[in-house]
Amino acid sequence: QVQLVESGGGLVQAGGSLRLSCAASGRAFSSYAMGWFRQAPGKEEREFVAHIRWSGFNTYYADSVKGRFTISRNSAKNTVYLQMNSLKPEDTVVYYCAARLRGSYYSSQDYNYWGRGTQVTVSS
Repeated sequence: QVQLVESGGGLVQAGGSLRLSCAASGRAFSSYAMGWFRQAPGKEEREFVAHIRWSGFNTYYADSVKGRFTISRNSAKNTVYLQMNSLKPEDTVVYYCAARLRGSYYSSQDYNYWGRGTQVTVSS
């Protein structure tokens, strides 16, 4: 079992920045690859945002956030981060941290564990 707890969401003006954190704990969590997803109200699917392994390798980004968001990890703190810069109103959604053992990095269905999410609101 892996537990994930997100933090760092909030209200920010367009063009501003936020840093989300995902604290991981539990059995063999370092064996899992980590991803950030987001989900807009009324949408069933969670949209892939970014991915990283605890080794620091295999970082991937959705086209919509490439160049603005950066995923990183601090293995000593068991924490994955999502630095979000140049935020836009359309980035306003709930962000989720997730962990997977195998499968595709961009497919939410391949992730085994999820946090409860943190709300990000970007005002225009």
